Amino acid sequence: MQGEKIPYKMLSQDPFSTWMGVEILECEIGRCKVGMTVREDMLNSMGKAHGGVSYALADIACGYAANTHGKYAVSIESSINHIEALKKGDYLVAESVIEKVKNKLGFNVIEVKREDELVALFKGIVYRTQKDWEE
Repeated sequence: MQGEKIPYKMLSQDPFSTWMGVEILECEIGRCKVGMTVREDMLNSMGKAHGGVSYALADIACGYAANTHGKYAVSIESSINHIEALKKGDYLVAESVIEKVKNKLGFNVIEVKREDELVALFKGIVYRTQKDWEE
């Protein structure tokens, strides 16, 4: 399967990302950009987006980009810095760029933005299996 098509297949089989309203904006080998709108049912007790929302969006971007190389890749470590609070109606974009790919490991940096404003910074490490994505 061509690498840039893999994230679309992943999204079609991903009920959580579908529930979040994630859409793929751009995709190429080693890079994927996804977007979504913060909804009321994603807010915490302070009326702001739960930190898990931007974390999940970045994690999704990371996973989709990591799998464009044609092998099943799974997250083994990740972290995030929340820089700005988010509210209902904010449209978020997360872009994952693979910084380094080794035989078994991929190192990804993901910026989450609200328009041009950086709102979160995510770092993810993925393990690349030997299993190929198939049509």
